[in-house]
Amino acid sequence: MVQEQAPQNVSLQFEDVHQQNESYIVGMWTFLVTEIMFFGAVFATYLVYRVANHTAFWEAHLRLDIPLGFINTCVLLTSSLTMALTVHYAQRQMPKQQLLWLSVTMALAMAFLVVKGFEYHHKYVEGLIPGPNFRFEPAEYFRPAQLFFSLYFAMTGLHALHVLIGVLVMAVMAVLIAIRHSSVQDFIPVELVGLYWHFVDIVWIFLFPLLYLIPR
Repeated sequence: MVQEQAPQNVSLQFEDVHQQNESYIVGMWTFLVTEIMFFGAVFATYLVYRVANHTAFWEAHLRLDIPLGFINTCVLLTSSLTMALTVHYAQRQMPKQQLLWLSVTMALAMAFLVVKGFEYHHKYVEGLIPGPNFRFEPAEYFRPAQLFFSLYFAMTGLHALHVLIGVLVMAVMAVLIAIRHSSVQDFIPVELVGLYWHFVDIVWIFLFPLLYLIPR
């Protein structure tokens, strides 16, 4: 049985709760648009260099661990589902279920970071960290391969940073839900966090094929 939604607190600068919620949502979408522009520029840079060094990039991408990348893809896709369930139960004012699925989402996000950490460690052991100790064969692809891994670490590192930020925000949200704070008495804050998390997942959906699944 759907419980009645608790009354929302309206800040002084808003006329009513509908205007307040609309402002929150528009603000979040504006933020996400700036993030899309940022990642779009990074993707465009990668694609330009990939076209110019296609063979070398193809050779370099063979050093990536596709199974680990695929595992992380499945982890993030699952986390999108659990986040959707979190929002679903937030809309129905069911804090226990909401907190459960938010915790599962955080656990999946941490699993993603752990897998990515193992992957970075493998690249360190193999000497594929750009810098004076970088090693790559064949030698004629040394410079473009170093460029590939520079872009790889920059792009996946930026994404991992966004994942970490998402975990921290979800942790704060979980505490507020657990103590029944007035700021999370309605579903809008959770929905905004969900929008951010789905954006993070979508970015990885583009990163995985661009970096790991380069065709010959």
